[in-house]
Amino acid sequence: MNHLQLEAILNQKLSPEQIKDYAPNGLQVEGAAEITKVVTGVTASQALIEQAVDRGAQALLVHHGYFWKGEPEPIRGMKGKRIRTLIKNDINLYGYHLPLDIHPELGNNAELAKLLDIEVEGGLEGHPQSVAMFGRLSCPMTGAELAHKIDAALNRPPLHILPESGDSVIETIGWCTGGGQDFIELAANQGLDAFLSGEISERTTYTARERGIHYFSAGHHATERYGVKALGEWLAAQHGLEVEFIDIDNPV
Repeated sequence: MNHLQLEAILNQKLSPEQIKDYAPNGLQVEGAAEITKVVTGVTASQALIEQAVDRGAQALLVHHGYFWKGEPEPIRGMKGKRIRTLIKNDINLYGYHLPLDIHPELGNNAELAKLLDIEVEGGLEGHPQSVAMFGRLSCPMTGAELAHKIDAALNRPPLHILPESGDSVIETIGWCTGGGQDFIELAANQGLDAFLSGEISERTTYTARERGIHYFSAGHHATERYGVKALGEWLAAQHGLEVEFIDIDNPV
């Protein structure tokens, strides 16, 4: 497949033009014109790039790519080494950030809901491009039981902050993969029992306790493994490309 054709297919599926983002979505670093092998992963780290090189890939498809707003512009140091490795080995880098978070079929939020048996009810922000979602557990459970379920599903124990009233049965939940901890206020305002994200801030603890809502911090990387993996599987099934997901361990 031509590398620009692959970008067009991804853009058509993810509709990046519909959401304002913090980095460019699509083809970020151009490589070989023809692609037969694609490696997918969460972040375009040096380790993931080297895995793509070892596997003879012509394309690397990630959730966290490059050229973020506010980052230094010079291509030097760690950033320079990464980009030199891509160019030297003729590897195309495709990055999709928020479009991959919110996609209703293949997005990080959608995939996390499947893993945790959450029935999606809508966007927490009240519109189709909402970065955070809300829904209902298919089987209500206590906070301790949900923490155990998250651990089993993601292979990573979450940090669980309980409300001041202690543990209780959770029926409704909001969530946002990655760094979505500040949506907890919106979840509390809407009367949800719990909120789950990847990261946690110092202030999140007090919000959860004082607003009477469970909070689960399940890891930025751990909650965002599944969208890009699902996207790669869709590419392989629908367009015949050889696709391999590689998970570079990250405890955060």
